[in-house]
Amino acid sequence: MIFIHVVPKLEMLFKGEEIKFYDFIGLGDRNTLIVAIILELVFSFMLIIGLFTRISSMVISCIMIIAAFVVNGAQPLSSKELSLLYLTIYIFIIAFGPGKYSIDQMILKKRDLSF
Repeated sequence: MIFIHVVPKLEMLFKGEEIKFYDFIGLGDRNTLIVAIILELVFSFMLIIGLFTRISSMVISCIMIIAAFVVNGAQPLSSKELSLLYLTIYIFIIAFGPGKYSIDQMILKKRDLSF
């Protein structure tokens, strides 16, 4: 996620050319791009380390829904394929949870709330 979605957006931001990005929150192209970069970077990292896994997956799923159905809505399925693949993976993570080697599980064990 970081290498395929965040790095190209960072390149777009620092290139110095005119930014053409879908303004889905009404802040302007540049500010929306910055918000998207921050959300994808922070929540992807949290997902990697297993901290607030379900919440992180929900946020990134929303971004993938916007990417697949709003930004690329009129495009053929081949241009939506990667976003839909990521969306499917994040939905599975939401459904099944973080796993036993995550920070979330360490926090649960520390509180003696694990099942």
